[in-house]
Amino acid sequence: MEKTRVDLLRESFSCSICLELLTDPVTLHCGHNYCKSCVEGSWSERNIYQCPQCRQTFTPKPVLQKNTVLAEIVEELKKTQAADLCYAGPEDVACDVCTGRKLKALKSCLICVVSYCEQHLEPHLEAPAFRRHKLVQPSKQLQEIICSRHHEEKKMFCRTDQLVICHLCAEEQHKDHDTVTAAAEKSRQEREVDRRREKIQQMIQEREKEVKQLKEEEKKITVSADKAVEDSHEINQLIQNVQRRMTYFEQRIRAHQLIEMARVRELQEQLEQENTELKKKDAELQQLSLTNSHTVFLQNFSLPEVSEDMLTPRPCMFRSSFEEVTHAMWSCSKGLLDAVRDTLIDTSPMPHSEPKTRAEFLRYSLDITMDPNTAQTTLKLSEGNRKVTGMVEHQSLPHHPDRFWHYPQVLSKTPLTGCCYWEVEWEEEIKIAVSYKHIRKSGEQSYFGDNDKSWALHCDECSCTFTHDSIRTRYRTVPSSRVGVYLDHSAGLLSFYSVAETMTLLHRAQTTFTQPLYAGVCIWIRSCEFVNLK
Repeated sequence: MEKTRVDLLRESFSCSICLELLTDPVTLHCGHNYCKSCVEGSWSERNIYQCPQCRQTFTPKPVLQKNTVLAEIVEELKKTQAADLCYAGPEDVACDVCTGRKLKALKSCLICVVSYCEQHLEPHLEAPAFRRHKLVQPSKQLQEIICSRHHEEKKMFCRTDQLVICHLCAEEQHKDHDTVTAAAEKSRQEREVDRRREKIQQMIQEREKEVKQLKEEEKKITVSADKAVEDSHEINQLIQNVQRRMTYFEQRIRAHQLIEMARVRELQEQLEQENTELKKKDAELQQLSLTNSHTVFLQNFSLPEVSEDMLTPRPCMFRSSFEEVTHAMWSCSKGLLDAVRDTLIDTSPMPHSEPKTRAEFLRYSLDITMDPNTAQTTLKLSEGNRKVTGMVEHQSLPHHPDRFWHYPQVLSKTPLTGCCYWEVEWEEEIKIAVSYKHIRKSGEQSYFGDNDKSWALHCDECSCTFTHDSIRTRYRTVPSSRVGVYLDHSAGLLSFYSVAETMTLLHRAQTTFTQPLYAGVCIWIRSCEFVNLK
């Protein structure tokens, strides 16, 4: 606010002709103020005695008298402005002796390690006791540029010890070392910085190009997925139409069922009635046949009338089976399913054929580094986070949501997609795994293989066991000390190999991966290392 007020005062007491603070200020009859030389100059050019601001004309030429009050105010304002120019700003080196508002430092003393303004510098310039003190341009980093032993400015650089030193240090402790001036070393380092920056900027451009390509790929995936969803809606409508037709078929079948059953029941009742009559006639004839008297038999002999229709078997002209309808529906559905299956096969990405030799596997080699934020507190990472060592005691590590707590496990830093291959050197016992990022980090189900989010091969000196979703498959094959892992993410293929003179398959899993995978290991009081294959 103070600076703003000074600026306003400066504007109020400035000449509107030269735009500077008034010099020999004079006031015209109209009340406007000017520098005496400025207003006289404007009159001499036009030969008109006129105020440059309000254009009021004066006749005759007015006598210009110095405004003493205004002159005193302007003089005080100039002093205030000069004082403001001497005060230290945020970018200036301030005097260490000044109290309150500090002035700008004029020099810094290497012996006192203090910066002085012009006023406080006087003792160094006048008193004999300070004549040996060395004064340099003011600096905010006095402690850094002064040699603590010789109180000399550090202007040399020892390349042997990589230290900034003074010229006395160069002649004493660093006598036989490779020393140059600090300016020369700074120039050399700046060239190295320029080369490094050029390389980094090139890498940035490459990354930006890759990111742009990935964004375009992401856009293509989104467009393709949206199109597939749109098509699926049309397929859903087709399915709904088929379901409506199936409902119609069911209703027609049930209607035919009722008709045929009514016909069957009608004929059944007719046959049962006829059968009752036939049984009655048969009983009469049986009774007659049991008569011993010839006279009685002949007197009562009479054959019952039997219709030829009753003796002739009736053909069953009913639809007792709907196999033809079922067969027609199955033929229709099978054709639809085959068409969908063929379409899915045609549009699915063709899986890569799995390599056979180690040289072929190495074409897909990947440099695996582990993520320290996922490592359980008993695991120590080293050698660029490629080596994992198990310890007895827990380390003091910060809490992180991705850190395993229950088992000594760790995941890789970067996700695994596409086809990739890596190898792990191990000793005595290890669990080599791949896992989704959001596997549980604590509890029994956080153990690699004991959930549906991880696939793990447990190796020891006697056998190996593959586990997924708590289902274990054990092999008595003894793996070598180096195990290779091959992953084809899109094909859902995961293979573990014992790496020696030849590649021996330990286990192969075929599934469908729905998320990016991360390499992982679970190791106890031993160590393992992800081999750098590049």
